[in-house]
Amino acid sequence: MTPEVTRSAPVFRSFDEAKAREFYVDWLGFDWTGEHRFHSDAPLYAFLRLGAFHLHLSEHHGDATPGSTAIVFVTGLRDWHAALPPYPNMRPGVETQPWGAEMVVWDPFGNRLRFLDQSGEA
Repeated sequence: MTPEVTRSAPVFRSFDEAKAREFYVDWLGFDWTGEHRFHSDAPLYAFLRLGAFHLHLSEHHGDATPGSTAIVFVTGLRDWHAALPPYPNMRPGVETQPWGAEMVVWDPFGNRLRFLDQSGEA
């Protein structure tokens, strides 16, 4: 028997809450849906969401490896790309690939998000 997968959430390593919020919330439009610390001086563990895509960010050593990649399947990529506000450290383009339209961004911690639109309207 195979279990029914109801949701998945990759974990990316993070090192600075302010930079994470600037990149994910202020620039890409993620919702910061929650966070946890074991005590006031403990590293941050944060919960983010962009539509149906869930992402966790962890400052905990050993939770994740910097330089990880997640592929995020979207529709309306070109319109979203055109509406993104300026970001001083990243000006991604949208490239047409044999597998769809793709926009690749790197967060401030070296993690990569590959937004992929395979709707045919890209």
